[in-house]
Amino acid sequence: MMKRTFLRAAGALALGTLFSLPALAQGVLRVSAIPDEAPTELQRKFKPLGEYLEKKTGMKVEFTPVTDYAASVEGLVNKKLDMVWFGGFTFVQAKERSKGQVVPLVQRLEDEKFRSVFITTSPSITKLDDLKGKTLSFGSESSTSGHLMPRSFLLGAKIDPDSDLKRVAYSGAHDATVAAVAGGKVDAGALNISVWEKLVGEKKVDTSKVRVFYTTPAYYDYNWTVRADMPAELKKKITDAFLALDASTPEGKEILALQRATKFVPTKAENYAAIEAAAKSAGLLKK
Repeated sequence: MMKRTFLRAAGALALGTLFSLPALAQGVLRVSAIPDEAPTELQRKFKPLGEYLEKKTGMKVEFTPVTDYAASVEGLVNKKLDMVWFGGFTFVQAKERSKGQVVPLVQRLEDEKFRSVFITTSPSITKLDDLKGKTLSFGSESSTSGHLMPRSFLLGAKIDPDSDLKRVAYSGAHDATVAAVAGGKVDAGALNISVWEKLVGEKKVDTSKVRVFYTTPAYYDYNWTVRADMPAELKKKITDAFLALDASTPEGKEILALQRATKFVPTKAENYAAIEAAAKSAGLLKK
């Protein structure tokens, strides 16, 4: 009787331990991305990459969409996620929230010199100064390329969006910003140049009506970030997998095209110091 009771207790303890183990210990890599595009588009873009990472790491890769940019930060900081596709600003926010306990692994080659574009349908808007007294849509408030850097360049041009513009709106995503401008809801919008070029290439925007009137200088942007407590061996496997993607192979070509990347390169936290400074200067991150 005592033996059976002990075995049942031991079994219950083992099950309890199993289900309380972190997902990584159970062979599951939980991945997400900032929702800078529609959830269906993010899932479509990630599917081949997720399958590739499963082969390279030997783990089950689960992609979980999040409702907003803040949720992606909280998910990684609170250990609900293991790896996230961040914009530069959301990486800085995660670094701040975790007290430095997150590590950027890789970024696209394009993210070393990323840009934002300002778009409009109005013939009277040809330069940043023409935005005074007009309405403008950013993307998400936590977006690097859809808010922080466009705001920073506006401030650098002596234009305060909150006082010099008639109204500032936040669409929540880059494609939604294009839709707001095209639909006449705002006079102008600011968004990620990569999404703009994709929408133009897919003929999802009428460039005879919607046009770019300003392209920002370059800055560092997106990266894949993990928690600092991820085992070093797994960090290396993930990093090596990204660096091995090659457009000369069918698999690499498909994944890189979906990620809008030439190739992936290593990155480091120091690359985002300028974005951190811009966020503090714009009052979007506590000093």
